[in-house]
Amino acid sequence: MGILDKAKEIGGKVSESVSSFSSNEVIANTIMKAVEKQEKVNAILQEKGSNYRVSDIELGMGIPPTVTFGVRRTEEKNGNPHGDSPQDSSDLVEGTS
Repeated sequence: MGILDKAKEIGGKVSESVSSFSSNEVIANTIMKAVEKQEKVNAILQEKGSNYRVSDIELGMGIPPTVTFGVRRTEEKNGNPHGDSPQDSSDLVEGTS
């Protein structure tokens, strides 16, 4: 098999991968799995007394497909009045003027 034949074969496999990942059902399943993971990790973090939570999920439709989780601080150990919700950075800026 020549190098051009090999490149054509690899190109076909890449094209198949992209087509199958762009399926609506595959994307929906990926989202559901990522959200399940987020909920499980957040429960563990809360049990351990961590003031961080997984707050964002980003899907990348590339080769290979990626799932990226964003982490935010939710409360200070000394008792943030904002409770268990992520603190928006605009709240911090307003108090400095």
